[in-house]
This record gives sequence, C-alpha cells and structure tokens, in this order.
Amino acid sequence: MSESRPEPKKTTIGGQALIEGIMMVGPERTAIAVRKGDGSIYTEEIKQSEKVSYFEKVPFVRGCIRFWKMLVTGTGALMKAADISEEGAPEEPAEKQSALDKYFDKHSNVMITLSAILGIALSIGLFILLPRLLVDIIARFIGPELANLTWMTFIFNIGEGILRIIFFLLYLALSSKIEGIERVWKYHGAEHKTISCYEAGEPLTVENITKFSRFHPRCGTAFMFIVLAISILIYSVAGLIIGEHNMLINLLSRLILVPFICGISFEILRFVGRHDKNPVCRGLSKPGMWLQKFTTREPDGRIIEVAIAAMQAVIPDNAEQDVW
Repeated sequence: MSESRPEPKKTTIGGQALIEGIMMVGPERTAIAVRKGDGSIYTEEIKQSEKVSYFEKVPFVRGCIRFWKMLVTGTGALMKAADISEEGAPEEPAEKQSALDKYFDKHSNVMITLSAILGIALSIGLFILLPRLLVDIIARFIGPELANLTWMTFIFNIGEGILRIIFFLLYLALSSKIEGIERVWKYHGAEHKTISCYEAGEPLTVENITKFSRFHPRCGTAFMFIVLAISILIYSVAGLIIGEHNMLINLLSRLILVPFICGISFEILRFVGRHDKNPVCRGLSKPGMWLQKFTTREPDGRIIEVAIAAMQAVIPDNAEQDVW
C-alpha cells in the first residue's frame, strides 16, 4: 500500500535570503541557517516577542507593523549571517576599534534599528520622493497655467508612477551585477523551492526540492510591485485633490501616504494569496512572479541543504497552525 501524502496547502511560513544563509519565519519560531566557512551548517532560533499588539490584528494597519518588524528582524539576521559566514578572518583588535564601533558592539539592537531606518529612508527617497521631485521640476518648465489643469495633473501622476517602476527595475537589474549578490539570489531561489516543496506535502530532500520552481506567488518582491502599483492610484487621487503643484506639499503628501499604501498593499497580497485560483488574482500575481527573474537564481544542492535546515527549524507541531 502506498504511503498517503498530505494535501497541498498554502503556508504562512516565509523567508529571506541572507549572506550564505536563509532566515525562515514560522508561526511560532524564527530561525536562521548559515553555511559556515568550514562547510558546516549553523542553525539558530531568533527569539521574538510573543506579545502581539491589538494593532497587529487590525486590517490596513497590521501590514505596516509587520513590515517594520520583519525589516528589523531581517536586518539583524543579515548582519549575523555575514559574521557567521566569514572564513576565519582575524577579528579587529579592540584597541583599534573606534568609540562608535565599541558602542555598536555593546548595543547591537541600536545598530540594527538604525540600519532598518536608513534602509526605509533610502527606499522612500529613491522610489517615492525622487520621481515626484523630477515631475515637479518638469512641471515648472511647462508653466503653472498648463501644469495645474486637471488632465495634466493626472498625466503627471501617471508619469511619476512610471518613473517609480523604472527606478525599481533599474535597481533590481543593477544590484544583480554586484559581486556576491548572485549567491544571495540563489539562496532566495532555494527558499522559494523549499517552501513550495513543503506546501506540496513532499519530504524536504534536495532531490524533491530541486523539482520545484524558484518562483513563488507570495514573495516579498510581489509585495513591492503591489506597493508601486497602488502608489500610482493613491497618488493620482491625492494629486487631483491637492490640485496645486507645490513641490513641498507634493513631497510631504507622498511621505504621509506611504503607511497607507503599505497597509493596502499588504491586504491585497493576502487576498491574492488566498485566491490564487481566481483568474484575476493570478493576473495580479504575474508581475511579481516576473520580477523574481531578477531576484532569484537556481540553487545547487549545498544551498538547498541550508534552506532545509532553516525550514525544519520553524515548522510548527500543529500542521494547521501555519495555514495561509
């Protein structure tokens, strides 16, 4: 008699590629697995606060909170993985460290938080504020009478959205050229393939995982595309309400509306993930799947082994606990 196989499911378990490793986030545990310089795999559970605030359950608010917590956790995991994966490089003598280095060694949480804040600031500046700034500069050359017409305001906002998408695509394409990023993309691919294998109910082996696609519909890359798409709609409506092309007001409105856009995008991603058999939802997930051609690569067996170690560390005891 053949062994019964569990029914396929959608899991809430997600991950993030690290330097020579992967972080997996489950319903109960968060863990990292990193390939050390000696070839062994180091696995560690990352302690998370068990307290869930009321706002983390409120629709259109929870997305921003979860995004921030994931960013902080991911930044810390990335820094930790970089240290673990070093191949026996000599440590810098304590007397040669600056006062700032010594402070951050003792207060790593401060370093992680500052890094997360800097990452958000750079992303907002590059993908949100810079496109608007360029559009406002163009509007000044056109002249206020034409620039303030309703139809021209709409065109400016569509152009701003197109610039935003172009900047994002250029960022993905250029970042892929950076030395070392290619291996990070391979770990990203291994994360997706391992999650897909787990969702299919198959044993987590290198042979099984290799068969699955490196593209996954509920990837963070898809979330970023939804953010960019929703921003076009929200900022277009905001532009029609504001009406006047005041550069400072336009930039401030973009900044203020970022959490609102993030919250809406999170709910859309959840809805699309739950209804992926719906033709409309499948269509909405396709751009995010296409973008993963930039952010994933086919992993080898050794990389998949690291993904397995990370995955096994966060699978809940109750099989129903991680259902999407």
